[in-house]
Amino acid sequence: MPKRESSVVGREFGNGVRAIIERTGLTQRRLAELLGWQEAKISDLLAGKGGVTELEVATLLAYCRAPLAEHERLMELFRESGNVWLQMPEDGVPDQVRTLIEQEKDANEIIDWSMILVPGLLQTHEYIEAVTAEAQTVSAENMAKTVAARAARGEILEGRRTFTFYVHEQALWLPVGGLDVWRSQLVRLLQLSVRTYISIRIVPRSVGVHAGASGDFRLMKFPKYPPVVYVESLRCCLFFDDKETVDLYENVLKALAAVALDEEQSRAVINSILEGLE
Repeated sequence: MPKRESSVVGREFGNGVRAIIERTGLTQRRLAELLGWQEAKISDLLAGKGGVTELEVATLLAYCRAPLAEHERLMELFRESGNVWLQMPEDGVPDQVRTLIEQEKDANEIIDWSMILVPGLLQTHEYIEAVTAEAQTVSAENMAKTVAARAARGEILEGRRTFTFYVHEQALWLPVGGLDVWRSQLVRLLQLSVRTYISIRIVPRSVGVHAGASGDFRLMKFPKYPPVVYVESLRCCLFFDDKETVDLYENVLKALAAVALDEEQSRAVINSILEGLE
């Protein structure tokens, strides 16, 4: 595989190989010496930039005694190519795939557009529980575990990165989980909206049709890698990192920014809805 710019698939592959190397107790330098490689070759591989052949990958994994299941998964990732990556999780929960969670952790800026529901990262535990139950994509025995995992993802809402959430006004008016859950969720939005690294901007219903009408998505930006767009449906999720597609979604965000209320006006909308629920 020739060297290339880091991609979502490449970083997923690199993270998996890194975990296997770490379990051996070997440093990257020592492993490179044992394999007869330059240390930079392993560094590029772990950064998802390629620069190795399939045989070399198989040799490295064999030397590190990778378990069969991990060996097969990493070889499949290595063979992946293209500018879009489709994932179909076995448990049917797209937003819980390991790739998305790792991308969120690595990002230094996340921009989210949500048209129907409050964005997932801003949802309260009770709101998540109600949405997950109604979606009918999670079995009863996995419900508690899935809800807990989704709620835990909100832990990335801290000042090491910045967040912008564009939310359609209709999402705020949707009575999810009953009056108490609905009210608590709106209060949570107000609490989060005053954090300096979180911007919540409402697209009012009065705007009518708009650039984001085609559906929800997330744009993640990184200090060292190209941006990634994430889109999900009921049973699968897509990651895009080619410039043409990313530019298209960035143009949608610019159009949303042009019609969205500012932070103070958005807080006023949330407050007015809350007052109507009293």
